[in-house]
Amino acid sequence: MIENDTSYLLESVDLSFNEIHDLKWSVFNNQLKLRIVNLSNNFLSDIAFDISQLTKLEMLDLSNNNITSISNMQAKEAITDITMKSKFKVDLSNNILQCICKEKDFLSWMIKHATVFHNIHRYKCKLDSGKVLNRNFVQNAEQIIKGCRDYTILVICISLVLCLAIVTVVAGVLYRYRWKLRYMYYMTKSKYYRYRPLDTEGMYTYDAFISYSDKEKDFIIKECLPNLEVKRNLKLCIHQRDFIPGEDITVNITSAIHDSKKTICIMTRSFLDSYYCNFEFNMARMENIYHRNGQNILFLVFYEQIPAQDLSLVMLELVQKQSYIEYPNDEQGNVVFWDKIREAIE
Repeated sequence: MIENDTSYLLESVDLSFNEIHDLKWSVFNNQLKLRIVNLSNNFLSDIAFDISQLTKLEMLDLSNNNITSISNMQAKEAITDITMKSKFKVDLSNNILQCICKEKDFLSWMIKHATVFHNIHRYKCKLDSGKVLNRNFVQNAEQIIKGCRDYTILVICISLVLCLAIVTVVAGVLYRYRWKLRYMYYMTKSKYYRYRPLDTEGMYTYDAFISYSDKEKDFIIKECLPNLEVKRNLKLCIHQRDFIPGEDITVNITSAIHDSKKTICIMTRSFLDSYYCNFEFNMARMENIYHRNGQNILFLVFYEQIPAQDLSLVMLELVQKQSYIEYPNDEQGNVVFWDKIREAIE
């Protein structure tokens, strides 16, 4: 019985000059007395065999092979463990190691364990440019690692700047077209797709949608409705009376504008301060652009005197186009005023 006898175990293996490209992972298993493994002058590209059991190993000669890095994590861990237990050396001379950012972890590991590698300062180091450096491996590797750190920071900074630029551009586009996007969303939500020509009689449910702040509801009820609906036979849409209960208010607004020939905005300071009044104004603008062939459906009624600087550029543009009227608030002027409103609607 020789099962426990280790006298037959190898202490040295020389497999040099055998044109070896690869070795089986378990080729050295159970060779607990191995001190020297010579695999020089072959075509190995990595340590793809198990050396973790070779605790007495003193030299692993891998010189003159095709090794560019040690990618096998188990091999690197085994080398580290063996080094702690014996005076272990690895010879990687005359292998052209890759000194590139992609291999910076491997290079850092080599520098950390520099004493393990036989004649490490003479190792060949190939740069990204293809240039091969034949001396000062540790110094060259350290410079590459430092450069990679700087490059990484540069890449991160550039990436952040690009991301910020993209976010800024996207935010700018979304802001610029915010009302168009909202209009399209609410139109889709309310399922209105059909085209309605402006001049075709009977195609609209209402003659006009009246956009106003709740603070002006008395003016609407006591003045607008009697003078326009009763006396002048126009059909108006006002949110307090005609919006569908339970429906989303934004859908109600978009539908009311879409189903009306005109949108009449009762301009007051309360109107300018109201979110929904501004929403109605801008939805009417989008309706004008995208469903009415650019024909203006917006008409402003200045119920209060409002300085020009308080109006938006779009509102000022309507004023310049004479698409507005001021409320006279006197008996004789009121008759002309309501007639002008009817003309604007028709």
